[in-house]
Amino acid sequence: MKFSENIKVIKMKQKNLAIIFCALYSASALADIKEFTLTTIADSNEGSKHFIPVAPPTPSLGDMFIFDQPLKNKDMTKFLGTNSGFCVATKPGSYSQCQWTLTLAKGTITVAGQEAETGTSIIPIIGTTGSYANYTGELKTFPNGDGTYTQILSFYPKAKK
Repeated sequence: MKFSENIKVIKMKQKNLAIIFCALYSASALADIKEFTLTTIADSNEGSKHFIPVAPPTPSLGDMFIFDQPLKNKDMTKFLGTNSGFCVATKPGSYSQCQWTLTLAKGTITVAGQEAETGTSIIPIIGTTGSYANYTGELKTFPNGDGTYTQILSFYPKAKK
């Protein structure tokens, strides 16, 4: 084998090693991303809210509710961020189609889906930024009977493309 052919073989082996190293490094970085949950309390007794009825009688199809509420920790002792969005009544008195964004110090989490008027709703996380950018998941929400809503966010690592 000629000297120039040996150099080509060596360069090809170096390139393959670099590819293997990058793949192992990426797999290692993904392994460091773990599932976790975050619980917040949305306080509808505070903040801004506005109801826009389509027509009497209410509730009626298309009624809209717009809100910007504080988010607090489970004990209601610490302000975590805001909960801002809107809901449109799609089956008045039963459920609405909603979208809102939880804005926290480490990033944002946007959810969208059907929220029940009573009981528990599970709504998909459709977008994340900041520290939450590598995650997807769902939000489980339910009313506490005092104008507050418990929101349990379950985060799962996004699949690498």
